[in-house]
Amino acid sequence: MSKVHVKKGDTVVLLTGKYNDKFEGNNKRKTGKVLEVSPKEGKVIVEGINFVTKHVKPTRMGQVGGIVKAEAPIYACKVQLVCPKCGKPTRVGHTFEEDKKLRVCKKCGASF
Repeated sequence: MSKVHVKKGDTVVLLTGKYNDKFEGNNKRKTGKVLEVSPKEGKVIVEGINFVTKHVKPTRMGQVGGIVKAEAPIYACKVQLVCPKCGKPTRVGHTFEEDKKLRVCKKCGASF
């Protein structure tokens, strides 16, 4: 089983891909909250990024079908964690304090 550098609930910034504003000529990158992490596949689902359309069929009586937009998973290597203290995209380091393993921002040194 492989490890992923982000957890559920983290704020991440998109580095590459067609959903990145920087790719389209703007200088601002898209950020979002991690909704789900799949370490076995190495993918994450980020809120508001990588929308796909699904054709949903009604399963019960009275339920309506149609076209639904939903977030699809993207590779975890394409996102970078945003430090909650300094607000910058950063790599994650680890430190041990009182028998606990904490994540540390590589830019400002804040633990979270």
